[in-house]
Amino acid sequence: MMAVEMVVESIRQNLLAPHRIVVLKETGRERYLPIVIGVAEADAISMRLQNLEVPRPLTHDLLASVITALGGRVTKIIVTDLTGETFFARIVLDIDGRHVEVDSRPSDAIALAVRVGVPIFVDEAVLQRGAVVPEGHERSVDGQEMEKTGERIADEQLAVFKDIIDKLNLDDLGKGRH
Repeated sequence: MMAVEMVVESIRQNLLAPHRIVVLKETGRERYLPIVIGVAEADAISMRLQNLEVPRPLTHDLLASVITALGGRVTKIIVTDLTGETFFARIVLDIDGRHVEVDSRPSDAIALAVRVGVPIFVDEAVLQRGAVVPEGHERSVDGQEMEKTGERIADEQLAVFKDIIDKLNLDDLGKGRH
């Protein structure tokens, strides 16, 4: 399976729900993968990306230290699957020349990746099901971007946002303003 390199583009917050969204961006292209994650994981990723120092190691710092202390090295992380609205990932390790893959939530894998400075990959099949390409861009047969002519993003690409939208209370919109 082909995997595509991505970077953390941003962490988004939904003020009406208790979760965050990490947005991965394909390197060199306008293709994005939004993944709903927990607040703690979002904070762990954000703190590292902002180079904020903490007085004691956070969970992902501890994990990186344990891997190193046991003679291992994280080489990359891969978001490997999307089933329903649930993403799956693997942490890829080199332990004394031995290739080892460990099952992980994408949020934990990404938090570890930004700490140890390894690439983040997403299987192309996952991107086909969950990525969002902004209006004005689409993929050509050879994988390069080309201009779109007003096409809309497919409903299945927006499915990851359905739960968030369903929880919005639009009746309160604009109330309280004078």
